Amino acid sequence: MKPTTKKTQDKYEIKEHQSIELLKELHILTRDGKMNQDSRRKLKQVYHLVQFIEPIIESLMSQQAKVKLVDFGSGKSYLGFILFDLVGKLQSKPLEIIGLELRKDLVEYCQALASKLEFNSMSFHLLSTEEAIQSDALPVEIDLVTALHACNTATDDAIRFALAKNVQHLVLVPCCQAEVASFLRKNKSIDGEDSYLAQIWRQPIHSREFGSHITNVLRTLQLEAHGYKVTVTELVGWEHSMKNELIVANRGLNSKQQLKARQDLNTLLNKLQLTELEERFS
Repeated sequence: MKPTTKKTQDKYEIKEHQSIELLKELHILTRDGKMNQDSRRKLKQVYHLVQFIEPIIESLMSQQAKVKLVDFGSGKSYLGFILFDLVGKLQSKPLEIIGLELRKDLVEYCQALASKLEFNSMSFHLLSTEEAIQSDALPVEIDLVTALHACNTATDDAIRFALAKNVQHLVLVPCCQAEVASFLRKNKSIDGEDSYLAQIWRQPIHSREFGSHITNVLRTLQLEAHGYKVTVTELVGWEHSMKNELIVANRGLNSKQQLKARQDLNTLLNKLQLTELEERFS
């Protein structure tokens, strides 16, 4: 195994400008300022994700006066707070981070924490996907949407919101996607010359794993069909988390590439008898 260098270790250590109070509130540091192994793993994962987001923010900052980011399904906004603390505070232009969440207690907690830390460019809203698309409380133009470990169809909701808002960039870490697997289990057999395909998900464990995999394949094709260049990569090594697939999407595909992605998406849905999900991945 390749040894961890000091440079790699330093990359995941607490930075001088970071708020110790924030790290304690997020339970990354104990009340006496120490860090345990579990907290170090969480911090490493979020730091690694920040490395993908920071260049997007810096590129946007070079082109416009302000960057507006929506953290979809923000929860306790681990990502949003650390992103603002690590990156936002160092920018010469404002980075506005907007958390969207369906749990009132978490929205109230995050609003109180942002106020306590004087992170005045952060706000949190109790909104469903449809409400967020229509809400006057949000900026008309959003630059970037993030979703960290958005469970099951919450990632699809984040994509739907981003498409409705014509967002330029998405950074997604899907989690626990079970919907497609449930449709596969309903279709234990396929008629005709493609009948062999059903062997891929005949066993329950395979339907779960293949369902999770094909969900992100369909999301990738959906985003490409809407004009995004998509990269799917690993967030962190398997030793840190089993939920580690990272989808980064940036506007940039031409109409021919979009059409090909749409055709491939429709073919896959038909071949796998998932046409009931056409609207979700439209």
